Amino acid sequence: MTAEMNPRIASIAPSVTLGITAKAKAMKADGKEVFSFAAGEPDFDTPENIKKAAADALARGETKYSPASGAADLKAAIVAKLKNDNGLEYEASQIVVSNGAKHSLFNVIMAMCKEGDEVIIPAPYWLSYPEMVNIAGGKPVVLTCKEEDDYKMKPEALEAAITPKTKAIIINSPSNPIGIVYSEDELRTIADIAVKHGIYVISDEIYEKLVYEGAKHVSIGSFSDEILKLTVTVNGFSKAYSMTGWRLGYFAAPSEIVKCVNALQSHSTSGPNTFAQFGGVEALTGPQDAVEEMRKAFEERREYLYERLTAIDGITCVKPGGAFYVLPNISSFGLDSLSFADKLLDSKGVAVVPGVAFGADATVRMSYACSMDNIKGGVDRIEEFVASL
Repeated sequence: MTAEMNPRIASIAPSVTLGITAKAKAMKADGKEVFSFAAGEPDFDTPENIKKAAADALARGETKYSPASGAADLKAAIVAKLKNDNGLEYEASQIVVSNGAKHSLFNVIMAMCKEGDEVIIPAPYWLSYPEMVNIAGGKPVVLTCKEEDDYKMKPEALEAAITPKTKAIIINSPSNPIGIVYSEDELRTIADIAVKHGIYVISDEIYEKLVYEGAKHVSIGSFSDEILKLTVTVNGFSKAYSMTGWRLGYFAAPSEIVKCVNALQSHSTSGPNTFAQFGGVEALTGPQDAVEEMRKAFEERREYLYERLTAIDGITCVKPGGAFYVLPNISSFGLDSLSFADKLLDSKGVAVVPGVAFGADATVRMSYACSMDNIKGGVDRIEEFVASL
């Protein structure tokens, strides 16, 4: 007898990012030289003070279950951080700590979406957003944004996408895969539309500390009590503190959402890793020098990579204002993104992620969370590759 799987789960598309990364690693293991721009994680180690805080907690026996919604000390540190950094007023009871920001997003969408609820997702988007909505039984409504608009959502397009079934819109600023940063005025316009229609805003702010050239991160929930009541603010430790493998994220939200997520998390993962949370407290309350050092390194790499890519005939690219990605348009070469990425990896040993995974098949995503040597060698090979097409 063949077991029949849950069709909602069986239909999930595997992560293209992880697939490309795995193929590149396999090629390296076979002794081939590979220049990878695929992985979405900093190449820096976690700062020593954060590792020490977790190690000290482990040494003194902080190894028991955490409360399902997170440890009280970490939630208090998050409340202070959101107030001081983001101008957001939350109570500790409105915070849930999860196993990474991805887990927070998954839990929030599962709790919020009823069957048929629509969630507006601007494209290019982070590849997991639509799948999360599908798993919850909702309907992802993809709002395609144009390169000439810096891939930013236009207010009139947002208004046109809203229907009586619209439950929420997802905002990711700074964004993966583009690196765009919405200005305060742009976010205020989106907030006004959300309040007007009474729809939630799920604000993914995981890259907030990685902004460049005077760009400023602003939390959409900080504008008024009205928009705060409709905002779910999602963040974590992976990107700014290079804590990807720690699996520690959080969100802050209205109490009705938190109540549902607490119940869901209590029956799925329970609380996050206990001793890792002590590292999280140190990350938020300790010295921030390492964050700025990483940000400066990313900014230098961004400048170099952007200048090299846009000097190649046939490639156009929006200059990223944050995060650590660029999204070059490669459509002039007559290949879709998957074909381009496969041929580039097979012939030149350069790993990029096909833009089709992000709802932008004319592009590929390149992460500059890698060494300058990797960037220089990889772009040299990209130049050779496109010259041969």
